[in-house]
Amino acid sequence: MSATKSKKLGLTSKILLGMFSGIILGLLLRNLFPESEFIKDYITEGFLNVIGTIFISSLKMLVVPLVFVSLVCGTCSLSEPSKLGRLGGKTIAFYLFTTAIALSMAILIAIAVHPGHATLVTESMHFDAKQAPSLADVIINIVPTNPLQAMSEGNMLQIIIFAVIFGFAISHIGERGKRVAALFTDLNEVIMRVVTLIMQLAPYGVFALMAKLALTLGMETFGSVVQYFFVVLGVLLIHAFIVYPTLLKVFSGLSPFTFIRKIRDVQLFAFSTASSNATLPVTIETAEHRMGVDNKIASFTLPLGATINMDGTAIMQGVATVFIAQVFGIDLTITDYAMVVVTATLASIGTAGVPGVGLIMLAMVLNQVGLPVEGIALIIGVDRLLDMVRTAVNVTGDTVATVVIAKSENEFNEEIFNDTQAGKVAPGFNAQVHAEEK
Repeated sequence: MSATKSKKLGLTSKILLGMFSGIILGLLLRNLFPESEFIKDYITEGFLNVIGTIFISSLKMLVVPLVFVSLVCGTCSLSEPSKLGRLGGKTIAFYLFTTAIALSMAILIAIAVHPGHATLVTESMHFDAKQAPSLADVIINIVPTNPLQAMSEGNMLQIIIFAVIFGFAISHIGERGKRVAALFTDLNEVIMRVVTLIMQLAPYGVFALMAKLALTLGMETFGSVVQYFFVVLGVLLIHAFIVYPTLLKVFSGLSPFTFIRKIRDVQLFAFSTASSNATLPVTIETAEHRMGVDNKIASFTLPLGATINMDGTAIMQGVATVFIAQVFGIDLTITDYAMVVVTATLASIGTAGVPGVGLIMLAMVLNQVGLPVEGIALIIGVDRLLDMVRTAVNVTGDTVATVVIAKSENEFNEEIFNDTQAGKVAPGFNAQVHAEEK
């Protein structure tokens, strides 16, 4: 009987079980052995770190080949340059639109709640902000001088540009191009199969990641910025479960409840890995086989979204700007807030390929409105947890945009979207999950 129940346990349930088991184990070890060097060296930084790091590395391993092969496949079928340009324009416009909404909402709620207090300022606050590249440098660096180097370094914008050009060329060389396109289609199926295999390890990887987090991040970390934490968290949840579903309903007419039910696996992966890129294989598989989005749309909009769509980060920036201004007793004008919205929205594209992009963008926004960058030191302690939620919000936005754009381009299968068993016969881990649930 127990074996039958175990078989019926779906992937989402397994991941949730691993997540909560990891948190419970981490908290128990933290409270029972608070100063144990053995726990720190052999459990936290040993066993759990190894398992969690291997899991994230296995996901990241797929990102470059998946994005390149999938995007080449999608671009091959878009033989009309006007259609490719229209698709790119729609995608970027939608991402910038949702980012502007996220920033505006974050600023208004932060002003209303007023989480910052001047007593938090200390002389010891210090934050070394890395300099973000100029917009001109970003535009120049979009085109790769060495595509193989871009792939080895994981430079997503350069990979996207090269894949689009490569796929477009394949679609314009006749019969030879069709043979190459067929090869890439087969490669795409192979990569999806690898995704299936790696997903079987997901509950164990999530268990290790959450256990390590619970061991290293105690409640005292929140300190005096607990109100800031919950303001950001609240706005993130509003954006993910109210704003996005509303936009989905308005622009596509599809059921927000069906979407939320089908996106939960992607959200859980994004939360546990805190990386849109690491979650990308899961996002693409879900969009195609559970949402009903055609590959030619998903392979373009999702990698682009993982690179430039930063609604979660934008929300953090909006609240953090207001919070730091309140802590330092600096009054910002309506013009300042408008500048924050414009700067951060445009910067979501301009700093896409920079490591630590969230804090770099925040430093740039603070400088723009004359706020001390040192204030970032106040929020670093809780940023790890918020980063996990921000990533879940970002991938939700990527998928909403993909569904909306696919619907507008008539590249969307609504029967698959409305089918609760969608993905059962399709390649990928969801096929196995639904087969088990049945």
